[in-house]
Amino acid sequence: MNLPKLSPRLRCAAEVVRQGAYIADVGTDHAYLPIVLLSEGKICGGVVSDINEGPIARAKEHIGACGMTELLTAKRCDGLSELEEDHPEDIFILGMGGELIARILSDAPWTKAPSIRLILQPMTHPELLRRFLLSEGYSIVDEVLVKDEKIYQIICAEYSGIPQHRAYSELELLLGREPLRRGGPLCEELLAHWRDVLSVRLAGKQKAGSDASEEERLLKQIGELTK
Repeated sequence: MNLPKLSPRLRCAAEVVRQGAYIADVGTDHAYLPIVLLSEGKICGGVVSDINEGPIARAKEHIGACGMTELLTAKRCDGLSELEEDHPEDIFILGMGGELIARILSDAPWTKAPSIRLILQPMTHPELLRRFLLSEGYSIVDEVLVKDEKIYQIICAEYSGIPQHRAYSELELLLGREPLRRGGPLCEELLAHWRDVLSVRLAGKQKAGSDASEEERLLKQIGELTK
């Protein structure tokens, strides 16, 4: 089997992994990410999981075809429910909704260890995921934007035991403190996207006579940044 080529989204997430780590790839699908990381010598091994049998069967097939069965294990389970015994150091949870990622982490309190790094990529509701992380004592140590047809947010977090959700503004919860601090074309494009989304929501709520204060606050903050 020829080694797969990672999409820009997966490649960006791969860059955050620590050298020599033993990883977990939750919701792995094809196991492409750990296969490439192992072939590049960036990790020492890992475990991949998925809740469905089909993705696990594909993962096992690809792992076997690459001759990596002694270094990569595939398990069918819900989230991280059966991975504590594998002692992963860097945990990937990519391509799921922010609420689902938060639920998976909430069900795995053993991830509250300073030695564990979380590498997360929410497809929806990044603000809910950040709020969960910060309220539960995880620190967001880095965030990266990457464009792969659309803009994705990669969140890297580690447990510090210090809740700090009140330190983040609503806009920082939505778009990330580091991307907003660094700026750049992708941040500007993401700000423009959310300005359009929030403007539509605001108009809809105003028409329905609903409370639109959240949209108004976020649009004000975006306006201040894009003057």
